[in-house]
Amino acid sequence: MRVLRFVLRRLLQLVPVLLGVVILTFLLVRVLPGDPIKTILGPNASEADAAAARARFGLDQPLWQQFLDYLGGLVTGDFGTSIQSGGAVASEMAVRLGPTLELVVIALIIALVIATVLGIWSARRAGGAGDHTVRVGALVGNSVPEFWLGLVLILVVYSVLGWAPAPSGRVDPDTNLSLITGADLLDAALTANGPAFLSALHHLMLPVATLVIVIVAPLLRSVRASALEVLRSEAYTAAATHGLRDRLLLRGYLLRATLARLPALAALVFGFAIGSTVLIEYVFSWQGFGQWALRGLLFRDYPVVQASVLVIALLYVLVFLIADVVQAILDPRVRI
Repeated sequence: MRVLRFVLRRLLQLVPVLLGVVILTFLLVRVLPGDPIKTILGPNASEADAAAARARFGLDQPLWQQFLDYLGGLVTGDFGTSIQSGGAVASEMAVRLGPTLELVVIALIIALVIATVLGIWSARRAGGAGDHTVRVGALVGNSVPEFWLGLVLILVVYSVLGWAPAPSGRVDPDTNLSLITGADLLDAALTANGPAFLSALHHLMLPVATLVIVIVAPLLRSVRASALEVLRSEAYTAAATHGLRDRLLLRGYLLRATLARLPALAALVFGFAIGSTVLIEYVFSWQGFGQWALRGLLFRDYPVVQASVLVIALLYVLVFLIADVVQAILDPRVRI
């Protein structure tokens, strides 16, 4: 019951945050330099054609009227019409969001497992050769740009070793896959399509590996720091002094206390991973949400930019809410 009240309180706090994001995004995209109509029609378009296009997308209305129309559409789930493609933004986004979330979630889960295992292992050997090796590896991983790392993996794993498919999509061209959620791996599993599942898994290998290397470094350093803090705490020292077995110390103190701090850290890294997918999707020709949002920004496509920023903010809100709930379950002090 206390957890439910905690969730409801957090949900009420998030409403003004999302409303602020909606207002700021609507205003900021309209002060960006450039005219979206002229970008689409080209510099040689006549004034009559430009006026007709503005009327079609409602850009000839006063700013307050445009905002009220946009707000009314959001209530009904209508994000507007893309200026660039002329299609419904909600439909385009539904197709693009699934692959990106699949990529981020899989990479984040793998990175969390690696960071937890190596971080605790390194903390228990602080100052040793293994600890220094892990710290140097994390520092290198934190310094490598994702686009460069992706290109190196393509060169080595695809061109030289031949272990990965060509970076030209999310599945093989001849793969027959029914679209349900937009996440290829999940759709293949839901339809029990074995060949499509293997093809999607094969194409996910290099993008996931790139994202894992990029995000595991900050996770690893934070997990190691948290584990070191637990190891130096009075509770852990007292338990070790009283002769508690090493396995009980690891499970009952070190692992539990370290995992209690992991949800908030994972939520922060999730946001970083969403931003990193823009370049990763470009390098691997991965037609996902990041590329769609970037193209909308480059073409000054107001509805696409507004929808992408709002969805990213909503994802942040949901992920941090889940992190808060998990942390409240692991550590009751957070519910106060």
